[in-house]
This record gives sequence, structure tokens and C-alpha cells, in this order.
Amino acid sequence: MHAPQPSALPIPPQRTSAPEGLEGPAGYAVVDVETTGLGRSDRVISAGVYRLDAHGEVLDHWYTLVNPLRDPGPVWIHGLTSAMLADAPTFPEIADELGARLAGRVMVAHNALFDWNMISREYARAGLRAPVEQRLCTMVLSRDLGLPLPNGKLASLAEYFGVQQRNAHNALDDARVLAEAFRPSLHLARSGGVPLPLTTCVAVTDLGEDSSTAAPGPIRGSWGSSYRPARKRPACPYPNPGRWQEGGLLVQGMRVAITGDTATDREVLEDRAIAAGLHIASSVSRLTSLLVTNEPSSWSGKARKARELGTPVIGEDAFLQLLSDVAPHPGA
Repeated sequence: MHAPQPSALPIPPQRTSAPEGLEGPAGYAVVDVETTGLGRSDRVISAGVYRLDAHGEVLDHWYTLVNPLRDPGPVWIHGLTSAMLADAPTFPEIADELGARLAGRVMVAHNALFDWNMISREYARAGLRAPVEQRLCTMVLSRDLGLPLPNGKLASLAEYFGVQQRNAHNALDDARVLAEAFRPSLHLARSGGVPLPLTTCVAVTDLGEDSSTAAPGPIRGSWGSSYRPARKRPACPYPNPGRWQEGGLLVQGMRVAITGDTATDREVLEDRAIAAGLHIASSVSRLTSLLVTNEPSSWSGKARKARELGTPVIGEDAFLQLLSDVAPHPGA
């Protein structure tokens, strides 16, 4: 059986500016990918993209299967077997077409961090960089809009806006559902003066393939919850000196939590912090000195808790600068 080839609707003329008096990106690419799994070494097996103009209106859509050159993973979820993917193009073969549909647009996805990480890694494996500068997570946008959703699932967002799901975990249908739910969300944000939660995309360089024994990376996806196995770390020899103060130095013993995607491999970042005398915390509490994240408005448990507790939050680049000069513990 031959796999379906990439398909697209004709591309109508594109509007390049937002409505008068309303600011926002010139266009959006609503994306969904299905994958062999949820870890760093997993691969994309299908991709669906709906391109929208500045108003959220559909311009065209595109879909392709992708041959991962490996086992397809949870077939009972995405329904794509090895036989169905055997004749599909590999990711390098569809990278240009996908890139043309992403370029110059904000990538929109539900739990966008996951889709961005998977796409970014695929481009990195091909020796390329995904042409995406910003992404927008509809989970975050729903929260910012105060939508009374029972949870963060796409199905709940679709039900709220009366969008019918026809084939869950099919990349094209999930992208369609999200595009139809994003349009009214976009209008609500603009009419209510709610800023769009745009996040700068950090290219992922850790492909999780350099060692078969390496601990798996963060697992995130539409059919599972966030998970990262705990690593056994040496106990920090210094007591916690308290919270980090803006403009000050990190002090040995401070409890540092990290969440979200980082340009530096997470384990490398943690090891550098531990070597500097810091305590890497697996969660955020009142004792946490600092949260490191490139996405402070995310729905991750750590980011939400930090906002609730007023825990200081800084980005990865600032944290790396602070790591170069960590103050000794006052009791050392």
C-alpha cells in the first residue's frame, strides 16, 4: 500500500497585516505532529499544518506522513503502522515544504513546547534549523483568556467553542480542530486587550541519540502528562541561604529549579549548577531560591507554582551568566 503523499489546498492571496488598530503577527501556522513517542530520540511520523492570516482565517492546509526509519511506536494511539509509513517521505525530504509553511509565521500548537521540540530536533538531525522564531501555545492563551475549561486537553478547548473532533490523534484533523478553536480565541484576545503569549523559540540541539544509556528527556504530549525520571544527584553540602535577589549573585546552597526547553542540554545545565555548589530541586516550593525557564508564562507545574509563591524567575542565558560567578556560602 502506498502512503498518501503531501497534499495542499491552493494558496489564496495572503493578507500581510492585522486589522486596523489591532496589533499582532501577520500570520499563523497551526501545527500538529504525531510521533513515535514522547522522548528526545523519538521521531515525527505525520504532520499537519493550517496556515492562517492575521485575522485567523484559513488560507490553506497541508498534511504528510513521514517515514521515521524505525518502529512507529504506539500504533493504538495514532493508527499509523510500519506498512503505512514504508513509502512515505523521510523528514529531510519534506523539510523544505514544511519550512515554507512555517516561515514568517507564528507557530501555533496545543502544548506548543512539545511540537516545537519534536520539529526542531528533526530539523537539527537534517543539519537545518526550523524557520520558526516565535510560537504560541493555545493552552497558555486559554488560561490568559480565563476560559472555564476543566483541563488543558484539546478536546476540552474544542468542546468549549463547539468544534467537532472527527479523528483525534490524526495530525491533519487535530490541526483543523485547533485552527477552528484558535480563531475565536484570537478574536477574544484582541477584543479584550489580552496580549498574545508569544514565546521565542530556542533551537533544540540535544537529540538524545549520543548514548543508548542516557536518561530520557522530558516526556510531553497530548496523550500523556509531563514526566522526567529523577536522576540520583549528590547531596548539596551547603544549607539553603534563601531566595536569590535580583541584581545579586547566586550563593552556594541555593535551591534552583529548571523547567521547559533549554538550548543547553538539561543534564549539562544541572551538572554545571551542582558543580558550582547549587542544589537542583525537582519541584518548586517556598524554599526554592530561583526558577530557570525560557517560558515563564507556561502551564508547567513549576512555572505555575513559582507565580503563586512569587519565586524569582530568570531565563537560561541570565542563569548561565550567574553560574560564572557563584558566591561561596557564608558558613563555608
